[in-house]
Amino acid sequence: MPLQIIVGTQWGDEGKGRVVDWFARRAGIVARYNGGDNAGHTVTVGRQTFKLHLIPSGAIHPHPQVVLGSGMVINPLTLLSELETLRQAGIDLGPERLRISHAAHLITPAHRALDQAQERSRGKGLIGTTGRGIGPAYTDKTSRHGLRVENLLYPDFTEQVVRHIEEVNRQLERLYDAEPLNTSTVAEEFSQAACQLRPFVAEVSGLLAAALAEGKEVVAEGAQGTLLDLDHGTYPFVTSSTTTAPGALAGLGLGIRPVERVTGVTKAFQTRVGSGPFPTEVFGEAAERLRGTGANPWDEFGTTTGRARRVGWLDGVLLRYAVRLNGLTDLVLTKLDILTGLPVLRLCTAYRADAGPLPDMPWQDLPLGPADLAPFQPVYEELPGWQDDLGTVRRWEDLPSQAAAFIRRIEELAGVPVQLVSVGPERDQIVERKHDL
Repeated sequence: MPLQIIVGTQWGDEGKGRVVDWFARRAGIVARYNGGDNAGHTVTVGRQTFKLHLIPSGAIHPHPQVVLGSGMVINPLTLLSELETLRQAGIDLGPERLRISHAAHLITPAHRALDQAQERSRGKGLIGTTGRGIGPAYTDKTSRHGLRVENLLYPDFTEQVVRHIEEVNRQLERLYDAEPLNTSTVAEEFSQAACQLRPFVAEVSGLLAAALAEGKEVVAEGAQGTLLDLDHGTYPFVTSSTTTAPGALAGLGLGIRPVERVTGVTKAFQTRVGSGPFPTEVFGEAAERLRGTGANPWDEFGTTTGRARRVGWLDGVLLRYAVRLNGLTDLVLTKLDILTGLPVLRLCTAYRADAGPLPDMPWQDLPLGPADLAPFQPVYEELPGWQDDLGTVRRWEDLPSQAAAFIRRIEELAGVPVQLVSVGPERDQIVERKHDL
């Protein structure tokens, strides 16, 4: 019963989309298990670049069935727009191929309005939310009065939406001094769009269990990254869902038994969008060099927000944390080609505490998780860079010796093998390294 879970080891944006696309070549089902359209997963196929927000990246292949799990929050308007964009590109995802969990929750226009009002009210204490309504939708879920996908099947669905918008309007006006939504207009428009998804509703837990029992390979795709996990990330600068590997089981309705492989995706350097701690962050010319200008779709600018990403050197302390937390079996290293031309590369191997009650010693692990990284300064190790263009490399043996040494050092720091290395944005720009897992 082969279930492969793919997670990000950093603050998201690690390149999970193209990794899922790679493993989906042999998968029977590709499934998203958490988050909403705050995610942005990019896959480049020839001259086409697909930017997906809700649909699993493996859907670009014609053969896998596609599943949206119960751990997700889904904006029907975004999903319908994404399905139409894919249809125009020749990728048809009708109800016979795409199934949506009845237990996933819906994001409404009211959730988006509330999310944006809440972020404005924080002033200088911004969390960096995308404003897509993710937090308010998960809040409704945990307070047990959210709208679920199965509600689309109820004859009074429009009335339920009206009551929901009226309730949020009261919050917008009384708590945030914000303009209320036009209840009837928004409810009718949203309800019509949402009801187009009725044929896609299914009990996906049973569907997945049956597929695994038949020996079909299932690839579970997470959104965001480990350090944005609601419980185990850099709280409060986190997302509103479980981004780690155990979240795949809850978010798809599966037990632990089918898990065969847990693959972590990490960049050859570190990035994050929005506020929060970032020990290895760099600025100035070094940041511009790692980030790019934005002229290319694979430069470090958010797929969903368009915001410039903060950048820094790869953090081995946080990588070890992600390996432990997710139970990773292996790593995929992305964007190695971006480091080409740098004379010296830096890897953070430990932290030193320069303030507070913690002793000034090399911390190899996090004493209280990653929520408060302010007391720490990175301890760096320097390695030589390389000048060779990696874009045409497809075999491990053809990598420059310095690049191979850099990867081996990452393996030593992480404690798990690197199975794949991406050396460019194209689908086939992958170096596969054989390890026994």
